[in-house]
Amino acid sequence: MRFTYAEAMTDPSYYLPLARAAEAAGYTSVSVADSLVYPKESDSTYPYTADGDRGFLEDKPFIETFTLIAAMGAVTSTLRFTPFVLKLPVRPPVLVAKQATSIAALTGDRLGLGVGISPWREDFEVMGVPWEGRGRRMDEAIDIVRGLASGGYFEYHGEFFDVPAIKMTPAPSRPIPILVGGHSEPALRRAVVRGDGWMHAGGGDLDALLARLREIRREEGREDEPFEIHVISMDAYTPDGVKRLEDKGVTDVIVGFRVPYAKGPDTEPLAKKIENLERFAESVIAKTGS
Repeated sequence: MRFTYAEAMTDPSYYLPLARAAEAAGYTSVSVADSLVYPKESDSTYPYTADGDRGFLEDKPFIETFTLIAAMGAVTSTLRFTPFVLKLPVRPPVLVAKQATSIAALTGDRLGLGVGISPWREDFEVMGVPWEGRGRRMDEAIDIVRGLASGGYFEYHGEFFDVPAIKMTPAPSRPIPILVGGHSEPALRRAVVRGDGWMHAGGGDLDALLARLREIRREEGREDEPFEIHVISMDAYTPDGVKRLEDKGVTDVIVGFRVPYAKGPDTEPLAKKIENLERFAESVIAKTGS
């Protein structure tokens, strides 16, 4: 089992010392949240709170995802970084490919590219991207990022994107894993068909989601291929629970130590955050043989 430390919407000056502390404590990776804007008015609801309230996001600091990864990568040597998740279809995929391959080159291939479809219509509007067709746009964007990260000349002619034969240098020394987030049927199938893994956002019936993933992998003839499964689960907080998750095929657990949906600023001191992540490492990571 691999362990990912999750922290977001906190004092930006905390991220570098937290990355160093997580690496020293034995975590495999750090997740990086992605948020572009907070609109003054919105009809959108947040899919992972009970009442759909999105007010907890107002005035929370978000450093641009690839910028933050580059900064944390510069002060670590083994820690992996997994956007959780990058809102891919609102971005130009050629630019995302350049950002991702640059991060991979600078960090020694320590990027697992978590991608998803933004639940906010406003993200699409402010980026000048149609909301309609977002799933198909996402599929094309994944194909383009993967193709351009291969290092050779690549071209693409689809419904939404038309890319002439181009290549990018430097290219990663090995493929960048693309991890697809989301709980819907299209998201699960996208993770299997186009991705190298799946990222669970918490909530829902995890066992049912894992079972459906197994079914889709069998249907697509990919059940024997490597496939990352990143989950949020209370089972991750005990050694016995970690073993149960391993038995279900989970490869990575994402753990955090505060409620992320509270309104207002994060008042937890840096020293307390480091204490929390170190305590978990001692009580769980060290006892699971990871």
